[in-house]
Amino acid sequence: MTPEVRLAWEPEADQSLGLPRYETPGAAGADLRANLPDRAAITLRPGARALVPTGLRIAVPQGYEAQIRPRSGLALKHGIMLPNSPGTIDADYRGPLGIIVMNAGDAPFEIVHGMRIAQMVVAPAPQARFTAVADLDPTVRGAGGFGSTGTE
Repeated sequence: MTPEVRLAWEPEADQSLGLPRYETPGAAGADLRANLPDRAAITLRPGARALVPTGLRIAVPQGYEAQIRPRSGLALKHGIMLPNSPGTIDADYRGPLGIIVMNAGDAPFEIVHGMRIAQMVVAPAPQARFTAVADLDPTVRGAGGFGSTGTE
C-alpha cells in the first residue's frame, strides 16, 4: 500500500511551484523546492547555513517518517549539504517544512526561489520496544568498535 502524505500550503507560499514530486519513475526521493516568501535569493557564504522554507506543512502517516536528504549534484558541484542529514519528520509534526542547508564549498552559493534544494524519502518507522537484559547474545563481531571488521 502506498502511504499518503498530506501537505498544506503556508499562506505566503507560491503554489505555482507545485507539490514535491518524483522526477523519474525509479526515484526514491521526491524533490523539495525553495519557496521563498519574498521571491528573493538567499546567498550562503562558505561555512554558512540557513533554514530554507518550502512553503509547506506536512502530515506523514502514522508508522512512517519523511527523511530529508541532500541532492547529490548540489553536494558534488557546490558543496551544498544538509548538516543534519538525514533529517527526520515525525508522523505527529504539523509545522512548517524547512530545510537546513549548509555551504561546505569554497565559494558563495545562491539559493533562488523554486530551486530544488533537497529530496524527501518516505519510509516505514516502527516504534521499537526497549528491554533491559542481563547480557546480550554473542556474535562473531562481538563488542568490536569502529573499523573492527577490517579494511577489505
